[in-house]
Amino acid sequence: MRPTTKDLAEAAGVSLATVDRVLNNRPNASKRSIQKVNEAIERIGFVRNFAAVSLARNKAYRVRFILPTAGDLYLEELLKQVGHVNESLQQELASADTVQLPMNNPHAVANYLSTLDVTDVDGIAIMAPESPQVRDAMTRLGERNIKVVQFLSGQESHDDLDFVGIDNFAAGATAARIIGRFVDKQPGKIMVISETMQSLDSIERRLGFDQIINTEFGHLSVLPSLETYADDARAHRIIARQVERNDDIVGLYVMSSEARAPVVQCARSCDLASLTVVAHERTPFSEQALKTGDIDAIIAQNPNSAVRKAVRMLRTRSENREPDLKQENLRIEVLLKDNL
Repeated sequence: MRPTTKDLAEAAGVSLATVDRVLNNRPNASKRSIQKVNEAIERIGFVRNFAAVSLARNKAYRVRFILPTAGDLYLEELLKQVGHVNESLQQELASADTVQLPMNNPHAVANYLSTLDVTDVDGIAIMAPESPQVRDAMTRLGERNIKVVQFLSGQESHDDLDFVGIDNFAAGATAARIIGRFVDKQPGKIMVISETMQSLDSIERRLGFDQIINTEFGHLSVLPSLETYADDARAHRIIARQVERNDDIVGLYVMSSEARAPVVQCARSCDLASLTVVAHERTPFSEQALKTGDIDAIIAQNPNSAVRKAVRMLRTRSENREPDLKQENLRIEVLLKDNL
């Protein structure tokens, strides 16, 4: 049988009232008592029964995913997976919902976060690019005892917050090695496209990409990153201009989670069959492009695993326990035409 709070109190050598204060983050618990309870949690394998807690409080545990309004097929997949997870959480007296915000407007995001209270939500998983406004708003959420997880993309200055997503530096390095190997000894340039370079995932992917190309594939050079801002007309314009000015492009790396617009616009300006193309995330479009040869490799992270890990991490933090960060890391999946 799973250990109870009574077992936990006995193992920690404290009262049930002290255990309650520590588990629920209430005042008047000394640092020594908190340490003893947390050590006992690890020692006896105590796992809090959230369904019982919610039933006792007559209140469900609520997680909210804050996602962009702008997006394409991968965003649709994330929204669908949150819905699936919400259905599975019902039996645990918990719920997960979504709110979509214009992430290119950090003031609007910060204003929304400022309206949240523990009476509305217990934890949030937010997918937002770097900005001082959003960073400060997330700090204030923590002060109001709302747990926060950075979801797939994060704030560079917020190392104290948990992150759920792949190692983006390693993902960029993987993309560079694939392109370098596929291109072989042919000299040339690599075009890099992102929705925005304000996104921490794109920054880290570019750093990883540059490191491998510069140190191991000296015959290749990487062009400045193009930012589409999820605007098809802009994507066509800037891609056409870069292709026109560089007639020796041999590779294309799409760093953002949506490959459709960049790949479609590139096909209007150059012959994709002559390029080595690596993109991120498995969507109906990228999967079909992989089958037809317009994309050579996809670097993916499982959206269902990402959503579930975010919920699990938020609940672990709500229990005042330390999550197993190695377990919560998402795997980088490399998909080729042959292993779909």
